[in-house]
Amino acid sequence: MLKVLLVDDEPFIIQGLKVLIDWEQEGYMIAGTASNGKEAYDFLKKESVDLIIADIQMPVMTGLDLQEAIRKENLSNAYFVILSGYADFEYARRALQNECTDYILKPVDRDMLLKLLNRVSAMRDEDDRMRQKNNKMEKAYLARNQIALIKGKYDDSNLQYVTSQMKCKEGVRYVEIQMAGCDADEDVTDQEMREFQRQMYECCTAFLKDYAENCVFDASADEKIYDVGLIFFQYMAEEAGLDENAYLNGLVEYLGENLSRPVTMLVGKKVQDISLIARSYGNACMLRSFQGFRSKKDIYFYEEEVQVSNDGMVLCKKSLDDLLKVVEQNNHMEIRAAVDRFYGEMSQRGLRGESMTLNINYLLFQLIHLASEQDDEVNQEEILRLISESSFETGTMRGSKTHLMRFACEYGDYLSQLRKNVSRGVLGNVEKEIKEHYANNLTLKGLSEKYYVNSAYLGQLFRKKYGQSFKDYLNNYRMDQAVDLLLHSDKKIIQVAEEVGYHDLDYFVNRFIQVKGCTPAKFRKQMQQ
Repeated sequence: MLKVLLVDDEPFIIQGLKVLIDWEQEGYMIAGTASNGKEAYDFLKKESVDLIIADIQMPVMTGLDLQEAIRKENLSNAYFVILSGYADFEYARRALQNECTDYILKPVDRDMLLKLLNRVSAMRDEDDRMRQKNNKMEKAYLARNQIALIKGKYDDSNLQYVTSQMKCKEGVRYVEIQMAGCDADEDVTDQEMREFQRQMYECCTAFLKDYAENCVFDASADEKIYDVGLIFFQYMAEEAGLDENAYLNGLVEYLGENLSRPVTMLVGKKVQDISLIARSYGNACMLRSFQGFRSKKDIYFYEEEVQVSNDGMVLCKKSLDDLLKVVEQNNHMEIRAAVDRFYGEMSQRGLRGESMTLNINYLLFQLIHLASEQDDEVNQEEILRLISESSFETGTMRGSKTHLMRFACEYGDYLSQLRKNVSRGVLGNVEKEIKEHYANNLTLKGLSEKYYVNSAYLGQLFRKKYGQSFKDYLNNYRMDQAVDLLLHSDKKIIQVAEEVGYHDLDYFVNRFIQVKGCTPAKFRKQMQQ
């Protein structure tokens, strides 16, 4: 409903306008009336309206004076219509100079008023559309500048724009938010991941309220991570009467209550101001890459996960090099012994906190290097994270000696698979399985076990060759078979769904719409016509 303010010093004019038409039927409501411009001026200070219809000649303050005051003081953005019994061009000229929407004469004609209201409604719709479009463009432009700062690739122009649009003070962190365990979940398609990412963003902005612009959708951009970034200032917690930990834990709890899946939050180290936010982003990236070697949590704070020891930084290089050698040889017995020696040396030297992290990180980066020597196109960081998370799922505590043993053994198997170049034969076998058994319950894990291939590596092979996940590939193949059945048989939709592997009709229809743009029934009808 658009709100209207009627302003005239003659009560019978006000009453006549009220009963002249059915305002509600036209999408309007009378929000208030005033007998002169001053009363209307005072009303607009307290209430907002969409349309003002005001007489020109009134005591205390005329309609034209009211219009000029509104425009000068930016008191209201309502459409303004002058109502007068004077057919005087000078009045009209002055009114139009102050962006008057229209100028109509008394007595008001019913049809003329209806046309005016229809035009105002159309103008409001167009203004709203343009406002939404501009807001969307402004948000996108702000996000682009924010990402430039986050990635550390910015200039003074990026910095000045961000600081002009956001409340920037000292004490800021970068916070990454993503679906917990998302990379290892083969049953989640890329589209579902993207939809969840959008839901995360909307929930975050709802929680942040006045600081929604601090939330950045897809901050990692070119990386295969469905994340939401948060530029978190210390004052945001202080204004809520909380410390930083309590505020961010509150956000995690809110997301947990409003989303269908759990999320993980990675909190970078606090830096002095937003020009240094890239350093905090780097901390979050470190937490993301190596969270497989930490106890599983909803939220990781950099300061808690990386503690600086007083006895300096020590690298157990010989123990680590020995471990790397037996991992490369894929000798599981020697791997277990090498891990024992490595942990024994760290314990003997009293290493903990950041010193321990340094040793683990050295090991992981060297493992990445070993893999890249076998296949430089594989996304090693993602493979590393997937294998470490799959080890944890067996019940082993992250960061423990047992966890590292399992991880090292699995990584030895993985390197062995790379050396055999399994991509030449395995993908062909999997493609054949899909073609012959697409209606069955095929899973990436099941196929990887059948062909003795690590499921994470097999998933990478699929993405590299087809540009999509195994789940998406299988669903698209099923859709192609469904199309063939719809075109060349008279089977019912539920029968088609069953034959291509979908036992839930609603899910099948929704998937078909996503791929083909319409329901199966409509698709069949269109093709027949």
